[in-house]
Amino acid sequence: MRKHLRAAFALLVLATVLSAGCGNKGPAPVGPPAVEVVQVLQQDVPITKEWVATLDGFVNAQIRAQVTGLLLKQNYLNGSYVRRGAPLFEIDPRPFQASLDQANGNLQQAQAELQRAQAQLGKTALDVSRYTPLAKESAISQQELDDAVQADLAARAQVEQGKAAIESARATVESAKLNLGFTRIISPIDGVASISTAQVGDLVSPQSGALTTVSTVDPILAMITPSEQEYFAAIKYAIQQGVSENVVLGRLDWQLKLSDGTLFPQKGHFYALDRQVDVRTGAVLVKVQFPNPGNVLRPGGFGTLSTVTRVQHNALLVPQRAISELQGGYLVAVVDGQNKVSIKTVKMGQKIGTWWIVDEGLTSSDRVVVEGFQKVKEGMEVRPEPYKSEGTTQISETTGNSQ
Repeated sequence: MRKHLRAAFALLVLATVLSAGCGNKGPAPVGPPAVEVVQVLQQDVPITKEWVATLDGFVNAQIRAQVTGLLLKQNYLNGSYVRRGAPLFEIDPRPFQASLDQANGNLQQAQAELQRAQAQLGKTALDVSRYTPLAKESAISQQELDDAVQADLAARAQVEQGKAAIESARATVESAKLNLGFTRIISPIDGVASISTAQVGDLVSPQSGALTTVSTVDPILAMITPSEQEYFAAIKYAIQQGVSENVVLGRLDWQLKLSDGTLFPQKGHFYALDRQVDVRTGAVLVKVQFPNPGNVLRPGGFGTLSTVTRVQHNALLVPQRAISELQGGYLVAVVDGQNKVSIKTVKMGQKIGTWWIVDEGLTSSDRVVVEGFQKVKEGMEVRPEPYKSEGTTQISETTGNSQ
């Protein structure tokens, strides 16, 4: 029994000594912090410029009343597609039909007056021809001949007046016909008609404003307003190429991103450049034409219009996550061959998707910290690991975006 107690005591003492010895040791040494790095990418990059775009009809025809009258009928469905010549509205034609009937009556009366004047002219001309030889033989007095000549001249004037009255009456008839035709309001183009601003029973007139608007939406126009500086850049490039600015713009393919973030499947082409710079905004209006099958796009919509404006050769790119912004400047952590960190100030260019062009401060041989920037400082040794989040190391034309 004593032997067992002595053995247990000896083990207890040994355990106490060992535990005391372990407690005097410090924490295990910690290695360099792990960071994720990526090699600076160098390649030719298409630079895509973006502008906010507003959609507008290729042609927007405002439909107005050309005569004053009561609106009797609307012949189209609000918002529907209408063909050229399709009736849109009808104005009460009865007053205009009455005016036409009256004009026709006045024309017939003028024609009758002309016939009477021509008959009178025939009599006076006959009198002059008969009195002239008689006056020479003194068979009648000179006064009688003079009276016959004056009556003939008056009859001729009456005939000319009758002819003028007929022309005036015919013009009145044509005007009445036009006004009667204006009571039937038709569409001048193929397009989509807007919701009517007038209702049946309204008294409409040329001063009433547009009754509706018909817009040609296939093709449709996207309008952007580049700055004057961007316009001058295009002009300089056109001069270098020896062509006009319209030719330069005509070579571009345009892409439209809709307000829901989806890309419109049709490609756009340059349509028109405005003649002037807007003095209020310093911008130039540019219109781009898009095919619009199915009339999917409508005037008044918004989107983002983009096109590749140039290619930047041998551009240096890093992921945007590798860049830290500080007081308006940009910093990046570079890991050298000895895995030592150096903090560099860089000058950034355009953003391309999730990448960022570095204009100054890096070389193609540099490795930059993408994950773990907050853990490093100048001169610190790190344990670099490959950055895995970027799925590709190539940038396509469709990725290019200027921010």
